[in-house]
This record gives sequence, C-alpha cells and structure tokens, in this order.
Amino acid sequence: MAFNSPSSDASEERLRRAGVRVTAARLAVLDSLAAGEHRAVDEIARIVRDRLGAASLQAIYNILETLAAAGLVRRIEPIGHPARYESRVADNHHHLVCRECGSIRDVDCATGEPPCLSPADAAGYLVDEAEVTYWGLCPRCQKKDVEAHSQLQDVTAPARSEGGER
Repeated sequence: MAFNSPSSDASEERLRRAGVRVTAARLAVLDSLAAGEHRAVDEIARIVRDRLGAASLQAIYNILETLAAAGLVRRIEPIGHPARYESRVADNHHHLVCRECGSIRDVDCATGEPPCLSPADAAGYLVDEAEVTYWGLCPRCQKKDVEAHSQLQDVTAPARSEGGER
C-alpha cells in the first residue's frame, strides 16, 4: 500500500541520512511520532496497523530499537509508567510528567548549551547528555483533583441543624 505525505517524505529523508533502510513500517513508525507526541508502543502499533493493515508488536519494538540506535527517536522511561518514544532528538530538552495520568510534555532547557546541566564534579566522565524529568500534576488532573476534593467536602461535611445545638 503506497502512502506518500509530507511527513512520509521527511521521514524517508531522515532514514536515508541516518543510513537506515527505508521500509513502509519504519516510515509509519516515524510518521506516528512526527507530531511531537510521546507515544507508548501500543499506541504506535495501533497507528501503524491502521496505516499498513498488519504489524506485529515485536516488529514495532524492533523498529523502535533500530530508530533509537540511529538517533532518530528517543525512549523516555518515566518511573511507574510505560516507556514512551519521541522524535524530538536534535536538541537537549527535558520532560514534564504527570504523576496521575502519565502525560508527558517537552520543556526546553532552562540554562546553557547542551548538556544544560553540568555536574559540579564529573568524576572523570565525559558528559554528553543530561536528562531531567519534572514530576507533578498536569492542568487536567489538577482540575479533576480540585473537583473531586470539592465533591468530597460536600459529602463529608456535617449536616447543620436548623435552630442551633441543644
């Protein structure tokens, strides 16, 4: 099944520049990440299957491993959440992760050039990357928590009697 789109053309060029063989499945995986999303493997597989008709989960894992080794995608592993993949690899940025729903957003490096966080003592290591993950609640989950807290207060508030206490 042929599928040409601007993202496919860009993905094909990225694969070629990285020396990775161009296949329909690799194009579909790269295109699934082109919008800047942080996607789990199951979601990537669903998108690829919608486009190609069939693809095994193992094939998707293998493609992601190949693309990560070629520097075309990055694997993000927030503790307690499934691994996610992104295609934003050309800069040093960090991530905001919601503790409640697991949503991830990119946040630009606050200071300096990559790596933007230099350790006080590198202990002889040559630092070439710094990963920072900020944890908290996304705006949607904050709103849900406020609403849930408000409902809980309504339910647990003691009933007031008319006319006062005796």
